[in-house]
Amino acid sequence: MCEANAYVYENGKEILYLESVDILRPEAGKIYLKSLFGEQKVFDGAVREISLLNHKIVLEKK
Repeated sequence: MCEANAYVYENGKEILYLESVDILRPEAGKIYLKSLFGEQKVFDGAVREISLLNHKIVLEKK
């Protein structure tokens, strides 16, 4: 599988935001995420880091 988990970076910690992310797309200054299971979220912030090897996306609030 190639999906990744998305986390929000807050106060020096990474908090799970969405598991098994299949699609990540910037939209109007926000980030649209959709999981392998069809769950959809829109995050108001930016991508802090993506680790393809670790299947991890770290987001950060504006």
